[in-house]
Amino acid sequence: MKKLLLIGLFGFMLSCSNVQHPDFAANVESAKTLLDLQGTEADLQAQLDLVHEDMQWQPAFHGSSQIGKEAFGEYLKGWHDAMENVVYTPVNWLPGVLADTGLPDGSVRSYGKWTGVHTETGKSWELISYHTWDFKDGLIISGGDYFDAGGLLSSLASDESTE
Repeated sequence: MKKLLLIGLFGFMLSCSNVQHPDFAANVESAKTLLDLQGTEADLQAQLDLVHEDMQWQPAFHGSSQIGKEAFGEYLKGWHDAMENVVYTPVNWLPGVLADTGLPDGSVRSYGKWTGVHTETGKSWELISYHTWDFKDGLIISGGDYFDAGGLLSSLASDESTE
């Protein structure tokens, strides 16, 4: 009987671990929209419309502190100005979980690859990245970009400085 109860409990735990948060699919679409807009540079305001007023974002640059919504807009515009033909190709879209319970919380994680062209030098580039997005009231409230932004920009620097 004990074995049967343990097997049942184990099965229940496994089945619960596969439960998706009801907002996960919609939040993935918001993250995809944000990234697609970053690549097209079509509408910075449309990107900011996906972001909560109280947002805290971790930029990809070494030593940077978290930034709010206004600085996030400047961060995005900086990338728009520096790069062309930018495309994010996701490897996956993963659900985030609450640290204290391990249960899905509606947040989104993604590993993927960015490609594009540096505006100033015309050099093509590609970059492996990891991104996180946490949501409140259907808007991105926090998250971050995790990749070697400094290394990318250094690799794209004009060769004139070495001549």
